Amino acid sequence: QVQLVESGGGLVQAGGSLRVSCAASGRTFSMSAMGWFRQSPGKEREFVAGVSANGVSTLYADSAKGRFTISRDNAKNTVYLQMNRLKPEDTALYSCAAQKALWGRDPSASTLAYNDWGQGTQVTVSS
Repeated sequence: QVQLVESGGGLVQAGGSLRVSCAASGRTFSMSAMGWFRQSPGKEREFVAGVSANGVSTLYADSAKGRFTISRDNAKNTVYLQMNRLKPEDTALYSCAAQKALWGRDPSASTLAYNDWGQGTQVTVSS
């Protein structure tokens, strides 16, 4: 099991940048693919980006491609999401999650693949 705490959210103007972080505790972090998801009021949680356990492979939602970059530092037990050229529609609660071992070490875009979730950090993009 992995405990996750997100930070770094805030208010930013459209076109700006923000980096959110997810600090993990637990023995299995370095063996788990990690994902970032987001949810805005009235909408379902959606996949944003994922990174493999060793940090080599990444996966992005179409909405994130070319603007967001996911990375991880296993020595610091932390996964990051760098968000550039933010848009108002990126406004949401961003949460990180650890992928179940059963789903392998490459990231999945399915919420069903994840079973350890953080509380989230709010990102608000003003127009």
